[in-house]
Amino acid sequence: MARPRSTNKEESPKVKITKESLRETLLIFRYLKPYKTTFITGLIFIGLSSGTMMAFPYLLKRLIDSAHGDLTDKFAYSPGTTALLMIVVLAVQMLFSFMRIYLFTYVGENTVSDMRQDIYKRLIMMPMNFYGQHRVGELSSRITADVAQIQEAVTGLLAELLRGILTLIIGIGLILFISPRMTGLMLSVVPVIVVIALVFGKYIRKMSRKAQDQLAESNTVVQETLQGITNVKAFSNEWFEVARYKKNISEVVELAIKNSRYRGLFVSFMLFSVFGAITLVVWYGAGLMQAGKLSFGDLTAFVVYTAFVGGTMAGFAELFSQLQKTLGATQRVRELLKEEVEDVTVANVAIEPEHKLKGNVTLEHIKFSYPSRREVNVIKDLTLDARSGQQIAIVGPSGAGKSTIVSLLLRFYAPDNGRILFDGRDAASIPLSQLRKQMALVPQDILLFGGTILENIAYGNPDATQAEVENAARKANAHDFISRFPEGYQTVVGERGIKLSGGQRQRIAIARAILKDPVILLLDEATSSLDSESEAQVQDALQNLMENRTSFVIAHRLSTIRSADQILVLEDGVIKEAGTHAELIGIEDGLYRSLNKLQLFEE
Repeated sequence: MARPRSTNKEESPKVKITKESLRETLLIFRYLKPYKTTFITGLIFIGLSSGTMMAFPYLLKRLIDSAHGDLTDKFAYSPGTTALLMIVVLAVQMLFSFMRIYLFTYVGENTVSDMRQDIYKRLIMMPMNFYGQHRVGELSSRITADVAQIQEAVTGLLAELLRGILTLIIGIGLILFISPRMTGLMLSVVPVIVVIALVFGKYIRKMSRKAQDQLAESNTVVQETLQGITNVKAFSNEWFEVARYKKNISEVVELAIKNSRYRGLFVSFMLFSVFGAITLVVWYGAGLMQAGKLSFGDLTAFVVYTAFVGGTMAGFAELFSQLQKTLGATQRVRELLKEEVEDVTVANVAIEPEHKLKGNVTLEHIKFSYPSRREVNVIKDLTLDARSGQQIAIVGPSGAGKSTIVSLLLRFYAPDNGRILFDGRDAASIPLSQLRKQMALVPQDILLFGGTILENIAYGNPDATQAEVENAARKANAHDFISRFPEGYQTVVGERGIKLSGGQRQRIAIARAILKDPVILLLDEATSSLDSESEAQVQDALQNLMENRTSFVIAHRLSTIRSADQILVLEDGVIKEAGTHAELIGIEDGLYRSLNKLQLFEE
């Protein structure tokens, strides 16, 4: 049975070309600001390129009329001189075109680079609640597909649009100068073309939007599958995932082909209408030439200018479609940039003296429900007090709210009711970066980045030396197995640390926490992936690490927390029992005693 598809929270409304949607494009110009001089220079070259291109048909007219002896003005040149002038104009136009393309590419690439960095920075700084409501594949699509669409607009669409407008204005002005009658005849078909373009554009916009969303959905499938490749292979579901991806891609293809029909009809109609009008105008112009009201050079120049105008008008069909896609992409990017981020915007800030923690932690009558599941009270009424240097163990059945306490301490989420105090100060009064710099987390599911072992351990303190990294690894009992690898600390761990065993990943994560040297240590099932021998080694390292530090230890194996200063037994979001191991084991029919007996029986 296929997995249900989640609702796409990032789905935007249909984008129409209105004042409001065009205002969204101000996002692009905000990023263009640092390169405005280069951008304006590029605009100048667009004007020069269009001007020299439109001068060519006029020189062609002069060449033809001089060959027929129709030129009698003082600026008349011989055919050879006129032809040479045309070559010079073409060469200059070639230079202008090169500069236009180069400058707009320079501006576009730098603009999009800045935009990507800004989007990524904001994604990294989003609160955990944001990630609970958005799929990773969707967010990845925003920074790749949507920004690529904007990049195409800056480097190509904007330049082509401006060049097309200039060509249209200059071309219509020149053909109007050559023959107002023929110009009026040609422009009489424009209203009909515009009306039909609007009708076609509505359907093209709808199909383009669906195709874009479906492509994002297929990217999500790829991302989810590769992230969960272990599960895919463990359940032998390779062909199931292939079929799931094939289904998504088939829908993408179907939508793209359907869209191409509308676009094909649109472009074909535009070409037929425009060049049909040119044929009509040439026929009419031939009559004027026979009547002696138009020279052969004038008719030739008019036909060439009309071809320019017609080609530009036909090209607007494609530009119109690209503009709609860009508006949609810009709108989705703006939605991301408008999201509230956590207050961690200052990089590499040392811990300020007034925010230096001693390690006293108090939770007062905490109540909490996850934003995506407001109806479920994970923490109902929780109060605890941890003194500096104490080891607080939290045990209980699955779903009791143990890991939620860790998330609240790290301020991934804010409690619905109650207060969290650090050294008597409300957690909200301490800057997030200052608070988290003094805390270290070793989670149950270890995520290692795809670099080297050295880089993964140094993630706890990027400024650490090689000697400090190795010392942390020794304390975590990881140095020996690292040294046995041919590349030692330069060993690449693979995607998500796939090249290492669960116990090895766990010890590298512990070494990372040791290197951070935190005031408050959070261990969420930190020894769950270790065998008995490794567990004993790491447990010894953890005991050394927890000394003189406030430690919150979520444990499944009760044997690892018997020496804790305080053990909290959590059930249904409420502390049922609290005390030392000796105190809790002595409670008849107590939950801790029952859990302990159950584990002894299992062992």
